[in-house]
Amino acid sequence: MTTEIYVSTDIEADGPIPGPHSMLSFGSAAFDANGRLLSTFAANLELLEGAASSPATMEFWKTNPAAWNATRVDCQAPSIAMPAYSAWLKTLPGKPVFVGYPAAFDFMFVYWYLMCFAGESPFSHSALDIKTFAMAMLRLPYRHSTKRNMPCRWKEDLTHTHVALDDAIEQGRIFCKMLAENRSAGDG
Repeated sequence: MTTEIYVSTDIEADGPIPGPHSMLSFGSAAFDANGRLLSTFAANLELLEGAASSPATMEFWKTNPAAWNATRVDCQAPSIAMPAYSAWLKTLPGKPVFVGYPAAFDFMFVYWYLMCFAGESPFSHSALDIKTFAMAMLRLPYRHSTKRNMPCRWKEDLTHTHVALDDAIEQGRIFCKMLAENRSAGDG
């Protein structure tokens, strides 16, 4: 059996889709199936040439100036950051599985940037959504499967900062607790 490494990833962007808008920053935290944090990767990115910020997204950033400022420090060209990220993913001791909250948004950006700037995605199409996993475990409708409705035993005393690496670690720890509980339920 192939070992899976769960790569909890969070991105920050200046709009709803990649290409017309830019990914500002991303952070990934790689966890093994036992919930052990193995490694992290983070980068702030230069804006895409010809892209424009979404006015609605920029309204959000106006209310989170510290997080915005964190995305604009030591920015790298995507043509540098994404091949380095792909290489990092390949060093992990197993097959990487993208884990996001929500995966549909974060994976869309990461996959697009990897394909455009690294020419490959070590994830292939493997993306796991924490909300969908919570929906199945809690037996709630998808739109009710939010952090607010998750049991305290899954959540840690971490603050959601809108700094990509902080949020990736937070979400990865939630996922690992869910995974452990789901696996132990199968033992009973």
